[in-house]
Amino acid sequence: MDTAWQRANDKGDQRPTARTRQLRNNPTEPERRLWQALRSRQVLGVRFNRQFPVGPYITDFASRTHRLVIEIDGAPHAQSEDYDRQRTAFLESQGWRVVRFWNGDVMSNLDGVVLELARVLKELGVAGEL
Repeated sequence: MDTAWQRANDKGDQRPTARTRQLRNNPTEPERRLWQALRSRQVLGVRFNRQFPVGPYITDFASRTHRLVIEIDGAPHAQSEDYDRQRTAFLESQGWRVVRFWNGDVMSNLDGVVLELARVLKELGVAGEL
């Protein structure tokens, strides 16, 4: 039988922890670049986790304290809008706020992406310096 977890990842035989470890060890270039900007609490002092599982999904980045998910979308996401809507609806139903950026934005305008994240975090009540 096809489970939500199996539909959510292309390696249905792997446990979530194995899949998250695999994704952390093989990030895309946009994920690698954004992680360099997020790691070590560089954005308003907020801690982010990479490839963090929430229910049947693995998020690109998540701040557990502020329940913020950051997704980086590439070309394949343009073809899976229904899946992304379903995924976002699930995450929001669990109390998470989801922010999406395109690969191209991360690669060509990382400062703008970080500023937008800081703006969203301030909306969530985070006080801090960039």
